[in-house]
Amino acid sequence: MKKPQLATNLSENLEKLNVNREKASKLFADVIEKAVKKSKPDTTALLEKDLDIETDLGNQLANEPAPLKIAVLGGGSFGTAMANLSSKNGCDVTLWVRDKRSVKAMQKTHINKKYLPDHKLDERLQFTHDLQAAVKGKDLIFVAVPSSAFRETLQKIAPFISAQAIVSLTKGMEKDTFALMSDVIADELPNVAFGVMSGPNLAKEIMNNMPSATVIASQSAALRLAVQTALHSAFFRVFASDDLIGVELGGALKNIYAIAMGMAAAYDIGENTKAMILTRALAEMSRFGVQAGANPLTFLGLSGVGDLYATCSSTLSRNYQIGNMLGRGMSLDQAIKKLGQTAEGINTIQQVNEKAMKEGIYMPITHALHDIIYEDKAPLGVALNLMEAGFRSDVEFVMPHQMQPKHN
Repeated sequence: MKKPQLATNLSENLEKLNVNREKASKLFADVIEKAVKKSKPDTTALLEKDLDIETDLGNQLANEPAPLKIAVLGGGSFGTAMANLSSKNGCDVTLWVRDKRSVKAMQKTHINKKYLPDHKLDERLQFTHDLQAAVKGKDLIFVAVPSSAFRETLQKIAPFISAQAIVSLTKGMEKDTFALMSDVIADELPNVAFGVMSGPNLAKEIMNNMPSATVIASQSAALRLAVQTALHSAFFRVFASDDLIGVELGGALKNIYAIAMGMAAAYDIGENTKAMILTRALAEMSRFGVQAGANPLTFLGLSGVGDLYATCSSTLSRNYQIGNMLGRGMSLDQAIKKLGQTAEGINTIQQVNEKAMKEGIYMPITHALHDIIYEDKAPLGVALNLMEAGFRSDVEFVMPHQMQPKHN
């Protein structure tokens, strides 16, 4: 079988990084050993159990008094929520926001009026519109800008970073290259340790201290440890994974099906229909992920079915909202204008549909959404065609790189 392009690209990136990864990981581990703050009495036991790392490293990280220095790039709802959480955990945090006027307002009020107007942010949280000032000397850099601005942002910070680690909070794919954000990091910052964080993380619920969880995926144990230390709290649990592809694809692909669920909800669907959409969506996500080299079991975790459920069942989700507006007869331009924020799923539909067609991956829901949004086909007619499709099995047994596209 021909090696999938996405997996090939990642493999090539990893080969290029082999020379530098050990050095980068060591540099970052050295930084973290000197810069992690003890955030709770049972930190050592938690880290040793979840990460299976060396006991002495866990002890050093748990007992080091200096706080982590963190930059969060992107003043949207999720970036702000993560900056606030890590600041409350005792980290030294700077939130970078592109708009200078917004920064001045946040410095004065400690409120993100545009995205989280009902929440007062931690008083220790710092704000800036100066990228260099935001990232210089930081241990961890969380990037929470839209996928369309991700590469440009990395290019701008490249001259100012050295041993730091980059963590992507962005769920999506680069429009022109189909690259995941981890691919973009590897391209632009080849000597820097990196990871991705994804899960069922609705920012407003996190700000309201509703119990939530996420996944940090990285090949660097030190990076995973640092993120857990920075964000883990009584209300927000951080799990670890080394499946970068699976965790990142779960976060990107679920946006497609949130649009589908929002669109279907406009027609007052029942619980049976919702369950059907969720399970068929999970089947499509798993097929696509396995073809790209992901572990299929990852899609049964927080970044897969967890994020899928949360995004598809919440009216707070931007992708759900835009799907619902489309289902109620708005044009795409009208829906985007009313939403006032980026909905990553719109571009992801086009990218994934193109990839699935090229690779022969069976993804009927994705294809149906593409027809509705980009081919101007009637939603009800497309839905009827899906329901009248031929007989298929419910569950297929899929191992990595062994696809069975004729089964759904």
